[in-house]
Amino acid sequence: MLIDLPALAPRLRHDAAGYWSAEEPGPVLYPGHGNEFCFAVEPHSFWFSHRNAVILAAVRTHPPAAGPIFDVGAGNGYVAAALCDAGFPTVAIEPNRTGAANAARRGLAAVHGSLESAGFQDATAGAIALFDVLEHIPNDRDFLAGLTRYLRPNGRLYVTVPAYSALWSDADVEAGHQRRYTRAELGAVIEASGYDVEYTTYFFWWLPLPIAAVRVVGSRLPWRRTNAQPASSEHTLGGRLARSFALRSFAFEIGLIARGRIVPCGGSCLAIARVKR
Repeated sequence: MLIDLPALAPRLRHDAAGYWSAEEPGPVLYPGHGNEFCFAVEPHSFWFSHRNAVILAAVRTHPPAAGPIFDVGAGNGYVAAALCDAGFPTVAIEPNRTGAANAARRGLAAVHGSLESAGFQDATAGAIALFDVLEHIPNDRDFLAGLTRYLRPNGRLYVTVPAYSALWSDADVEAGHQRRYTRAELGAVIEASGYDVEYTTYFFWWLPLPIAAVRVVGSRLPWRRTNAQPASSEHTLGGRLARSFALRSFAFEIGLIARGRIVPCGGSCLAIARVKR
């Protein structure tokens, strides 16, 4: 699925690693080792797999306006690849060089930089996606407001974030998070930033309990892990059988989201909004 990146952002130059790069990529708000960790676990992770299924259900129900999806803070391009495979042209935009290179390895139109540093032209995106990105931004409202210029009329915003400030732990600090959100908090900041919120929900319905037990309570124990980065076993659950069971336990959420229904609790929040014009 070809996307003419130089037409969207004329300042980009092509790198030998396969991605397009801005001269000054901009600040990186996610730890560099996080891209390497995620790239290793993504193919085997129940969390990444179910999040992709949730995102695809949401995007199919609330499709972008004409134009590509700009996946901002795309990481290794795991979601962007799924969106492209589903027929939604997507640009993976990632300020971390390792993530941009991994996204290019997946055959994506990958940009090392940000919307601003790459010089993307106004009103070129059919949608902008922020999948577990907004919680890294110090001023989330100003950041969201600054994205509106890049959206075409009726362009959409897709956002996922970690849920509930009560679940804050050392893992959030290690990941560079600024906050966690409730549905109401996420909807309010998006609405105040120049968008009409169309839909919000939680997902990962049973994850708050193990997050509280393992990360919140566990971080206070004297024998806690000194490295707060989630272990790969948290994503693989120790094997294929447990991973399969987890995915089946979450599967009903996909149907609810596809029908515009709300999952009343969960470890993550999803929001969909349309830019005001």
